[in-house]
Amino acid sequence: MKNYIKEFRKQMHMTQANIADLCGVARQTINCVENDKYDPTLELAFKISRLLKKNLEEVFIYDSL
Repeated sequence: MKNYIKEFRKQMHMTQANIADLCGVARQTINCVENDKYDPTLELAFKISRLLKKNLEEVFIYDSL
């Protein structure tokens, strides 16, 4: 699943570690999500979106096939 986490995170001057700590996951998890190597759970996707003060659809792009 494509996403704009990195772009929005940088606009807010946050690091992967900041997001990870606030979401209760490892920094490596955020890195994998940012780099499209791991699809987050729905709960994690909502947490990330809320931290970035964006709607879920603004952060994550669902490409069905």
